Amino acid sequence: MNIMDFNVKKLAADAGTFLSRAVQFTEEKLGQAEKTELDAHLENLLSKAECTKLWTEKIMKQTEVLLQPNPNARIEEFVYEKLDRKAPSRMNNPELLGQYMIDAGNEFGPGTAYGNALIKCGETQKRIGAADRELIQTSAINFLTPLRNFIEGDYKTITKERKLLQNKRLDLDAAKTRLKKAKVAEARAASEQEVRITQSEFDRQAEITRLLLEGISSTHAHHLRCLNDFVEAQMTYYAQCYQYMLDLQKQLGSFPSTFLSNNNQSSTTPVQSVSSPSVLASASASLPSVSNSMVTSGLNELKSSSGRRKARVLYDYDAANSSELSLLADEVITVYSIPGMDSDWLMGERGNQKGKVPITYLELLN
Repeated sequence: MNIMDFNVKKLAADAGTFLSRAVQFTEEKLGQAEKTELDAHLENLLSKAECTKLWTEKIMKQTEVLLQPNPNARIEEFVYEKLDRKAPSRMNNPELLGQYMIDAGNEFGPGTAYGNALIKCGETQKRIGAADRELIQTSAINFLTPLRNFIEGDYKTITKERKLLQNKRLDLDAAKTRLKKAKVAEARAASEQEVRITQSEFDRQAEITRLLLEGISSTHAHHLRCLNDFVEAQMTYYAQCYQYMLDLQKQLGSFPSTFLSNNNQSSTTPVQSVSSPSVLASASASLPSVSNSMVTSGLNELKSSSGRRKARVLYDYDAANSSELSLLADEVITVYSIPGMDSDWLMGERGNQKGKVPITYLELLN
């Protein structure tokens, strides 16, 4: 019975506190009651926390879109994550394209130029798909997870303590209002005691909230480290993709006619192999461009004569067998044509070394 009486009294007290806060809040909105303002430092901290939460959410959501453009796949991953289950593994878009290319190449025949090229392209697409998968996994762990932990953890705690601070302020201001209305000395004494208690509780909660909000600076520092990790993951990914495509273009050097006869467009030759991502920034500035018509006319002139010409090597080439000559970008060699030789090749000489070289790797010199 005593327990029931206690619960009823507590319920009545809670209801009275809630009603008092509601009245105080309403009167403040109507301009009929004074409001205790937070100090400027605390207000600035609250504003900084709200701004951090807003932009963290936007960056996190857009990063998810960048890493996984398919909204259905994102929803599926979200559901499996909430169920604490691993999502089924599926091919991503580059891997799927690569598989189609490989299947088509095998169908057309690996011994044909087109079939062989499709298989090589497909294998490269699969490698890019694997790199893409690694980028997503690394970014999720090192970048997205810390951002999500802030939104779902730290900021929720801040919101809870901020709401508690708001309630303590309403209690304080309601007590101040009752003190102003108290006429009897006994009532004034009780109201003054209430104001002292609510002021103490408000100050204590303001200090707790302030300490939590000052942790936002540490959050920014942590997110900066996570951002560096994300940039490094992207840099590694794009460097890998660039290297994969550079290797693929070299492999396709045995099919030069496909590059020279495509709508008579100018082709851009690749630079030397990269060993670190730092060279990517200047890659586009160092790519030499050669007109297809100029190359074709110069080579035709050379093939129709029995003379020799100097040629500059545009980029590295690794000889496939002993009949070919390996090349280094920017070196100058002597080239000439031999009757009966394939139209896509010339004989090249470098000192005592000689062998076949692909014409698309050369720029004839005047």
